[in-house]
Amino acid sequence: RFPDNTDNTVFTRYDVFRAASEGDAAQLNGLLEYLQDSKERLSSDFIDESNGKTALIKALLKLKDGKNDTIEVLIDIAEKTEDLYSFINAAYTDDCYKGQTALHVAIERRAFDYVKLLVEKGADVQAKASGTFFQRNLKLGFYFGELPLSLAACTNQPEIVSFLMENPYRKADPTDKDTQGNTVLHTLVVIADNTPENTEIVASMYDKILVQHYKLNKDSNVQLESIENNNGLTPLKLAAKLGKIGLFRHILNREFTDKETWRLSRKFIEWVYGPVHSSLYDTTFIDTNEDNSVLEIIIYGKDVPNRPEMLKIEPLHSLLQDKWNGFGSRFFLVRFIFYLMYLAIFTIVTFYRKDGKVLENTPEDHLRCMGEIISVLGAVWFLYKNITTFKKNPPNLSNLFTDGFSEILFFLQAILLLVCVILYFCGRREYVGLLVLSLALAWMNVLYYTRGSKELGIYNVMMQRMILGDLLRFLSVYMILLFGFSAGNTTKYKYLQTYSDCVSCRLWLLSNMVYFFPSVAVCALMKDSPEDERNKNLGLGSSIVVNATECSKPSYNDIRFTILEMFKFTIGMGDLQFADNVEYMAVFYILLISYIVLTYILMLNMLIALMGFTVERLSGQSETIWNLQRASTILDMERTLPQCLRSKLYSGLLDVFGLVSTVV
Repeated sequence: RFPDNTDNTVFTRYDVFRAASEGDAAQLNGLLEYLQDSKERLSSDFIDESNGKTALIKALLKLKDGKNDTIEVLIDIAEKTEDLYSFINAAYTDDCYKGQTALHVAIERRAFDYVKLLVEKGADVQAKASGTFFQRNLKLGFYFGELPLSLAACTNQPEIVSFLMENPYRKADPTDKDTQGNTVLHTLVVIADNTPENTEIVASMYDKILVQHYKLNKDSNVQLESIENNNGLTPLKLAAKLGKIGLFRHILNREFTDKETWRLSRKFIEWVYGPVHSSLYDTTFIDTNEDNSVLEIIIYGKDVPNRPEMLKIEPLHSLLQDKWNGFGSRFFLVRFIFYLMYLAIFTIVTFYRKDGKVLENTPEDHLRCMGEIISVLGAVWFLYKNITTFKKNPPNLSNLFTDGFSEILFFLQAILLLVCVILYFCGRREYVGLLVLSLALAWMNVLYYTRGSKELGIYNVMMQRMILGDLLRFLSVYMILLFGFSAGNTTKYKYLQTYSDCVSCRLWLLSNMVYFFPSVAVCALMKDSPEDERNKNLGLGSSIVVNATECSKPSYNDIRFTILEMFKFTIGMGDLQFADNVEYMAVFYILLISYIVLTYILMLNMLIALMGFTVERLSGQSETIWNLQRASTILDMERTLPQCLRSKLYSGLLDVFGLVSTVV
């Protein structure tokens, strides 16, 4: 609301803003004379001091059917009072809308006629609206790249874009950057949202600006698509980083048939024979021959959306396949053979270890010592390799579904073995448990090399996703039921039965160990000890160390034993012979039957059904995830090669088309 102006010879800011808001040019009669007499200016004396808004901006915000009669009057008055440039280019000063000018508002209101008028009168086409409302990282408003040209492009106004770039007054510069270093092309990448409608609009605007800039600057060496933002990303790299797969595919497969703009293409038809054709692709910014390439961004970018899907787009798919066929498959096979040799050595030295015995000067001891050194050095290498990987790409729980957890298992294998070495030299018997776990993980890590086979690799991906999905959810519920029913049964058991000899105790321990350790690890645990030597006279053979004088068979008043026995019921191997020693038999059977129904009958069958559904649902996704994991392996192998050898294995060829050099 504005107060009425009762004195027509005096104008206040409220009078002018009211006229602009209502679009009533008659209310501005006499304003020119008043300004000339008072020496006041529209750009400085008639503004909203709280935010810097001028009457011109107010008028543009209050368009009615795209018109406001006060706009021309205000511009004419500013021109006659020699205040035109300052008045037109006056910008907001508050933190939210700082830098926004009348030209920004006219573009936002889609008022093409007023855009032309403002530019004709000297509006700054490079003015930057840098307030918090326009910042991308703050996510408080609308990010459009701050510049008028970027605003017109992001709001799909091709006529205004063409006018700003071609007008005879002052042409907008598409190479200009905002505070984040983004050009208009970067900004279009940011606003893309992968929907078909949005992708079509953004791609059309992207090509329009690219072609128009090229036609207007044919003699310039500046390539608009080669400009990097503050993060060192070109528009193509930014599309890869943000996972804008629709626009990313369009840029990679962009093809112009017009002779004048043909060189802007990234895809070239080499030959056509009937329905068959061969295409060449420009791999600039894509291949690993340059730093921070598109391949590296996608493969190593843990937070990049649509990573597996983008690797299926040409030329990325063919480029990776060429690397695999060229050197990757052979190098991967060599690495697999070396790992099997390392694993065989590790297994042998673990099985034939010497617990605290002095090294003898025999060939067997020398070979075992060499094997132990090789095992430790291998662990050091795995630790170094994975720490380097984790520094560059920290593990992310949400990305385990796509990247797998092989690196984490290799890391744990190395840590356990190195800690085991420390305990061994400290004379601690506990080193055996860590050694066994490290050996078990080492054998599990053989599955990493299934990436070399498509069928086995897809199977391994499905298995990993089931472990992280269906099985993890199943175990979360199952552990609650297992502990709850085990605790209830433990409280009902009367007493612990003691045995005078440990024959039955040993048999119980041995029979239950196999539920938790792989067979190789169990064999390593069952190495003879001094107690075993003593027990052999009793006919017990080699087993786990048990104190014969204090041996007793665990029973159902031990929560650990009860949990293990209840687990055996889950897999159909439970033993009911203990029932005579249970109080409140009816209650016990109710608990036991309820447990069996919930776990063995209900939950296990639900798990099987869910896994079957998961296999059907993820069959297509698993192939793309396997492709991503294999691509990561290819680039890892390529990074380990010397630079001179990498250049020889580079997949691209340099072809020249007209005046443009294209890497294909």
